[in-house]
This record gives sequence, structure tokens and C-alpha cells, in this order.
Amino acid sequence: MAIQPARPSLLRDPVHLLAFGFGAGLSPYAPGTIGTLIAVPIVILVAQFGWITHLAFALAACFGGVYLCGESARRLDVHDHPGIVWDEIAGYTVTMLAAPPEPRWLLAGFVLFRFFDIVKPSPIREADHSLRGGLGIMLDDIIAGIFAGAILFAIKLLV
Repeated sequence: MAIQPARPSLLRDPVHLLAFGFGAGLSPYAPGTIGTLIAVPIVILVAQFGWITHLAFALAACFGGVYLCGESARRLDVHDHPGIVWDEIAGYTVTMLAAPPEPRWLLAGFVLFRFFDIVKPSPIREADHSLRGGLGIMLDDIIAGIFAGAILFAIKLLV
């Protein structure tokens, strides 16, 4: 069964509005990458209030995302609709806990996060394939964010 493209009218529902990254997930091309791009200004904004606020936002985005993505998927009757990009937003937010919100770090975090989210090396792949619902949608991106953040942190220590 082919997944039907999401209609813009879905964004009238706050659950879909957030799950679809304020409309980024409606992109017919690379919605996950577009969703991650939406996360960049969010990270810049949140990071201005300090690391603890960034951490609190990342935790809220991850835990809230389990409900949000799961509920959006349930309403769409599709396990992980490609338009659901809140998981990318949360995952990139996790990545950027490891580095300051400066252009070179934002770009490096973006590239590393997208790499891990697309390639899905083990254990990301296992998390993606073995879990259902909101946790299944979110966990692979959280792990991708942790992997990307660990590399950013190592680079930061070496630079």
C-alpha cells in the first residue's frame, strides 16, 4: 500500500502541525532533511537561554515527541509517515547539545545527524525496525542525535 501524501489541511490540527514540523513534512522532497532544517533556528533560539534550557527543551522534545509522533501516526493510520518530522527536530536538538550554536558547529551537526539518520548503522537500524508507535518513530532519531553529538563533542575536545 502506497502512503498517500499529506494534505496541507492536516496542519489545522495542532498534533499534526507539530508532528509535521510546522509544515516542513509536507515537502515532496526529503521531508526529513527539511524538518532538520526547521530545527536549526529552534536550536539557535533555545541555546541563547543556556545549556540547561537547551537540555530541558531537548528532553521535552523527545518525551513529548513520543506522544506527538505516535498520535499523528495513529490518526493517519500509517506507522511512520514520511511527513512526520518532529523526530528529526528532536534528534537534531539532541545533537546540538554537544556544541555551541555557531555556524560551523550547526552545519557539522546537521551533516552528522542527517548521515546517521539516513544510513542508520546499528543500533539505530534495530531501534527503527523493532519498535512501533511513537517510541519507534522517535528512538532511532534520538540515537542518531546521540551518535552525531558524540562526534561533535570529540571534535570540540580536539579543536
